[in-house]
This record gives sequence, C-alpha cells and structure tokens, in this order.
Amino acid sequence: MLWYQYTEPEAFELLKANWPVSVTMIFGSFIAGATSEGGGAVAFPVFTKVLDISPNTASIFSLAIQGVGMTMASLIIFLLRVKVQWKMLLWASIGGVPGIFLSISLLSPLIAPEVIKMTFTAMVSSFAVTLTVLRVKGRRYNDDLYNFAGTEKLILLTAGFVGGVMSGLVGNGIDIICFSVMVLLFRIKESVATPTSVILMAINAVVGFAIHAFYSQNFSQAIQNYWLAAVPVVIIGAPLGAFFCSRLNNGAIVIILIVLILIELISSLWIIPLTENVVFSSLTVGILFSGAYYVMASVNKYNDEEER
Repeated sequence: MLWYQYTEPEAFELLKANWPVSVTMIFGSFIAGATSEGGGAVAFPVFTKVLDISPNTASIFSLAIQGVGMTMASLIIFLLRVKVQWKMLLWASIGGVPGIFLSISLLSPLIAPEVIKMTFTAMVSSFAVTLTVLRVKGRRYNDDLYNFAGTEKLILLTAGFVGGVMSGLVGNGIDIICFSVMVLLFRIKESVATPTSVILMAINAVVGFAIHAFYSQNFSQAIQNYWLAAVPVVIIGAPLGAFFCSRLNNGAIVIILIVLILIELISSLWIIPLTENVVFSSLTVGILFSGAYYVMASVNKYNDEEER
C-alpha cells in the first residue's frame, strides 16, 4: 500500500495523533461521493467550528483530501457507467480554474475567517430553501440538455468561475453552485447532476491543491499530517458514497442535501459570533444567491428539453 510505505514507520502514530480528522472524513468522504456537497462541506465546518482549526488550513486540507477522495469517487462513476453531463462538466471546469486561482492568490488573505465561514453557510442555505420549495411544487426534469449553444456555455463558465472562487475560500463550492445551475436552470435530474458535480469537484480540488502546493507553497507539515491521516479513509468512503448515490432516486438525494445543509446552518448560528460584519456579509451573500436561484428556477426555457 502506497500510503503505508510513505508513512512507515510512523503510520499508526500518525493516525493516533490525528484521529479526529480521520473520524471526520469517514462521514465527509461518504457525503462527498454520494451528494453534490463535497467532502469539504463536512471537513470545513467541523475543522473550523469544532476542532478550532483556522479556515485557511481547513480550506487547503479540504482541497487536498478531495483531490484524492473525489478522484476515487469519479473512478467508480466511470466504472459503473453512471450518466454524466460531460459538456456541462467541461465548460464549468474551464471557468473554475481561473476562479480558484484568483481566490487562493488574492481574495483568501483579505477576508476575515468568520465572514468566510458564514457566507458559505448563507450560500448553501439559500439553495436548500429553493430546492425545498421546488420539491413541494413539483416539476419536470431532463436527462440531458439538447439546446447547448453559446448562452449555455457562458452560463456554465460563469458558474464555474464563481464556484472556483468559493472553492478557493472554503475548500469546496464549485460542486454545489454548478449543481444548482444544472438542477434549477437546466432542469437536469439530481441523479445526473450529482455525479457530474462530483467529477467537477475532483478536477477543481486537484487544481486547487496544486496551486497551494506548488505556487503558494503553503501545504505545511501540519496540513500534510491531517491529509495523510485522512487518505486511507477517503479512498474507501468516497467510492462507497458514489456507489450509494447510483442507487438513490432524485427525492432521496434532495432530502439528504436538505438535512446536511440544515445541520450546517444550525451549527453556524450556534458557534460563529454574529458580529455586524458577519451578519451583513452573510445576509448579502444569502440575498444574492437566493435571488439568483429564484431567477433560475423561474426560467421556463428548458422545461421541454425532453421533447426536443
């Protein structure tokens, strides 16, 4: 085993010293493979709110570990021949690369840790509200997007860029943002959008990790120890999550997402000090994303894609 050879003779001491990280990623890796919320959606809040690890460290770790876990989950998706929106994946990935580079190199050092934590919560919470309303109302979904031209490419480039910026700040985000665009605007089924977002996050995580390791050079020894403690967990947990997702229907995926986001919201309100700056920033982000989600959900252009 490559992991054991690399960490030997201190492999088990490494796991013992960093066991909270390993336990966290048991759940995080499974969620990463099974839903559009990457492992960072579990790692980031637990690290920053429970383990008292800085957001910057948590973000770097999230990208590094998802570079392993989400890649393993992607391999399972390939092997199981799960339906994926490859054209959407391509254009969102192209937008995500400059977004995550800009975020890591320029934005991340300028934004306060508490603001980063709460704005991420505001973003995913607004999506959960929209998804809940749509599930109650009910509507048609598509397996594919047949009208894929310049407008659709530009939308995905923009979504990928915004998602890349968010991923650079908190360790994930491009998956949930592009998942939102696929489901709310293009009416793609959750069972198709989820594996697409998993592969998208894998690509973005590898790029982000490479930026941290080789450009910013801030993949510290402490982060490397966290990463090594989590690797043997995620290489099993993420593929299991991907396999589990392939057996779920759209309704079950939505329920899992909403429950996870609800836990994220409650934990944020409980732990993060709600200063004036934090409240203003999170409300602004929440309103902006809620407005964007509402507009996407209201567009009827893609309702009849299956009939084309």
